[in-house]
Amino acid sequence: MEITLVEEDPNRFRIEQRDRMRVPGVVFASKDLLPQAAGDKALEQVANVATLPGIVRASFAMPDVHWGYGFPIGGVAATDVARGGVVSPGGVGFDISCGVRLLAAGIDREALDHHRMTRLMDVLDTTVPRGMGRGGLWNLSGPEEMDELLVGGARYAVEHGHGVPRDLDRCEDSGALDGAAPGQVGRRAVERGLHQVGSLGSGNHFFELQAVDHLYDADTAAAFGLHTGQVCVMIHCGSRGLGHQVCTDHVRTMDRTMHRYRIDVPDRQLACTPVNSPPGRDYLGAMAAAANYARANRQLLSEAARRAFADVVGAGLELVYDISHNTAKVETHEVDGVERRLCVHRKGATRALPPGDPSLPGDLAGAGQPVLVPGTMGTASYVMVGMPGNGAFQSACHGAGRVWSRHHALRMVRGERLRDELEANGIAVRPSSWRGLAEEAPEAYKDVDAVTAATEGAGLARLVARLVPLGVVKG
Repeated sequence: MEITLVEEDPNRFRIEQRDRMRVPGVVFASKDLLPQAAGDKALEQVANVATLPGIVRASFAMPDVHWGYGFPIGGVAATDVARGGVVSPGGVGFDISCGVRLLAAGIDREALDHHRMTRLMDVLDTTVPRGMGRGGLWNLSGPEEMDELLVGGARYAVEHGHGVPRDLDRCEDSGALDGAAPGQVGRRAVERGLHQVGSLGSGNHFFELQAVDHLYDADTAAAFGLHTGQVCVMIHCGSRGLGHQVCTDHVRTMDRTMHRYRIDVPDRQLACTPVNSPPGRDYLGAMAAAANYARANRQLLSEAARRAFADVVGAGLELVYDISHNTAKVETHEVDGVERRLCVHRKGATRALPPGDPSLPGDLAGAGQPVLVPGTMGTASYVMVGMPGNGAFQSACHGAGRVWSRHHALRMVRGERLRDELEANGIAVRPSSWRGLAEEAPEAYKDVDAVTAATEGAGLARLVARLVPLGVVKG
């Protein structure tokens, strides 16, 4: 499909309806942030998503958009449940409920001298499980306990001593997504997940020590629990092998069955069925279970961080927020002046609730929901907040967004040299492999400063705080 972009303003481009598209495409980005890498078909994917049955308003792309499986990463699409709207596993991705968790320490960066910083990084290096395969902080006893975790998520972890009740107030969906159906999670997925709870995994996942470098809105930052100079921990990970297997299994099912619903999509990776169909309900139940696994996973990693901080520097860590960026959730939104139940796919996109949203916890009602935007190992990360009038179903960016493939990054960067460069800039690095480090080089990503500027310029979320890296434990 030939794609023609119309610039509506400096941070918004439109893909006009044509061929089988049911709605237009809308890309929130500056010209410099539009996909430019050779072979990046993200804009074509935005147009393909616009062909899905029941889609409303537009097929959206965030400023960090790049090519993904079926949906672009950075894609947002909502379908009308009552009008045959579909759910597509490709609109969530293989790392279900991959997300970001930010914890604020009871110390400022001045308290982390070189000796303490080295000790802290060494403790985290040896205690945070990461890389591919087995090995987590919590080996579940078997499928029965797994079922309880898949329903309870972070709540189940806290109930078993891995955290405090306040953590759940600062976690999306209070730590567990409703509607989980462990019976729809296959045996192979369970086997893969039994020994991975409390582990980072590999790829772009990380455990990063940061410091609050600048505040754009001191009052909102204070409501979040942040102040200038404060040390923070940012954790990025998801549902590990369990979530990957859930996606694999249900994509296959939908690919085999969508013809029964007379659905024809331009890309088989967009396999889908109506939300209210048996395969649609089965997938949403399995997806919710995998999402809860991811939230428990981040909860366990938070406890590892708390133990390290307590042992090395005698400081505590308070959860700022935990938010996912790979989900499909049934939500109510106004479309054409009417409240509708929509299945909102956010793939590489973050929910961004504004101040006053009724689903916010009481202590955030006046401030809004934190939107966590990690950068790269060598650049800043940001805390933003949702804005009223967000036309993309209250969604925002989720990170910097890749511009290099991992294969290209390996051709351009050596892990050992990157480590030396980062440490010369005062960033301590503990990689699980040189190859994995090179694949995630800062040059492989868009400019996160430009991404957040475009996000704010488009009215999706606004800046609250800038965080700079002190040390990274790499998956």
